[in-house]
Amino acid sequence: MANPVKRHSKSRKNKRRSHDALTAPTTSVCPQCNEHKLPHRACPHCGFYKGREVISADRLS
Repeated sequence: MANPVKRHSKSRKNKRRSHDALTAPTTSVCPQCNEHKLPHRACPHCGFYKGREVISADRLS
Protein backbone atom coordinates (compact mmCIF):
# COMPACT_ATOMS: atom_id res chain seq x y z
CA MET A 1 0.00 0.00 0.00
CA ALA A 2 1.12 3.55 -0.63
CA ASN A 3 2.36 5.66 2.27
CA PRO A 4 2.29 9.46 2.46
CA VAL A 5 5.59 11.04 1.46
CA LYS A 6 4.99 14.50 2.97
CA ARG A 7 3.26 15.41 6.20
CA HIS A 8 0.02 17.42 5.98
CA SER A 9 0.20 20.78 7.75
CA LYS A 10 -2.03 21.82 10.65
CA SER A 11 -3.84 24.38 8.52
CA ARG A 12 -4.57 21.81 5.83
CA LYS A 13 -5.91 19.42 8.48
CA ASN A 14 -8.05 22.17 10.01
CA LYS A 15 -9.42 23.23 6.62
CA ARG A 16 -10.47 19.65 5.94
CA ARG A 17 -12.20 19.42 9.33
CA SER A 18 -14.01 22.75 9.00
CA HIS A 19 -17.22 21.02 7.79
CA ASP A 20 -17.27 18.31 10.49
CA ALA A 21 -19.04 20.36 13.17
CA LEU A 22 -22.31 18.99 14.50
CA THR A 23 -25.43 21.15 14.60
CA ALA A 24 -28.27 20.82 17.07
CA PRO A 25 -31.59 19.78 15.51
CA THR A 26 -34.05 22.61 15.03
CA THR A 27 -37.33 22.36 16.90
CA SER A 28 -40.66 24.08 16.68
CA VAL A 29 -43.46 24.42 19.21
CA CYS A 30 -46.61 22.34 18.83
CA PRO A 31 -49.66 24.64 18.68
CA GLN A 32 -51.85 22.02 20.43
CA CYS A 33 -49.78 21.12 23.51
CA ASN A 34 -46.95 23.72 23.38
CA GLU A 35 -44.25 21.02 23.55
CA HIS A 36 -41.15 20.99 21.36
CA LYS A 37 -41.28 18.84 18.23
CA LEU A 38 -39.30 18.37 15.04
CA PRO A 39 -40.57 20.51 12.16
CA HIS A 40 -42.73 18.86 9.46
CA ARG A 41 -43.46 15.89 11.74
CA ALA A 42 -46.33 14.87 13.98
CA CYS A 43 -46.02 15.86 17.61
CA PRO A 44 -44.81 12.86 19.65
CA HIS A 45 -46.64 14.15 22.75
CA CYS A 46 -50.18 14.76 21.46
CA GLY A 47 -50.17 13.16 17.97
CA PHE A 48 -51.37 16.23 16.06
CA TYR A 49 -49.96 17.48 12.76
CA LYS A 50 -51.26 20.61 11.00
CA GLY A 51 -54.29 20.77 13.30
CA ARG A 52 -55.39 17.16 12.71
CA GLU A 53 -54.88 14.13 14.92
CA VAL A 54 -52.76 11.69 12.92
CA ILE A 55 -51.71 9.42 15.81
CA SER A 56 -54.45 8.28 18.16
CA ALA A 57 -54.06 9.11 21.83
CA ASP A 58 -54.20 5.47 22.97
CA ARG A 59 -51.14 4.62 20.84
CA LEU A 60 -49.11 7.43 22.45
CA SER A 61 -49.54 6.10 26.00
